[in-house]
Amino acid sequence: MTNSTTHTEDTSPYDAFDSRKLHEAAERALDHHFGKSDLPEAPRREGLFSLNPDIDAEALLANASEDLLSISIIAADLADDIDGSRRSVALELSRMADGVRLMEGTLDHIEVRNLAAKF
Repeated sequence: MTNSTTHTEDTSPYDAFDSRKLHEAAERALDHHFGKSDLPEAPRREGLFSLNPDIDAEALLANASEDLLSISIIAADLADDIDGSRRSVALELSRMADGVRLMEGTLDHIEVRNLAAKF
């Protein structure tokens, strides 16, 4: 018994694929099966983060203050575990975070004083 296998060449009637045509064909297939969306595309925003306009400034500042406190604590804890110049860097990061929180407190104090002056 002999096993004869047929050898076929991997040939294509096209010499090269045109990626633009492939993309257009894929878009047509998707539109056919899923339909075109009537919704306009959302504009692409720049940057990694964006603010929700429905959140008030006080909530944002409170969240930022808590984040800065966490950074300060983490850096201070890290400074306890290391020595030399890296310890100095960790301590300075902690102090910088505390300094920013101090500025927030100063702004709050000014705002309270301005409100009190109105009444």
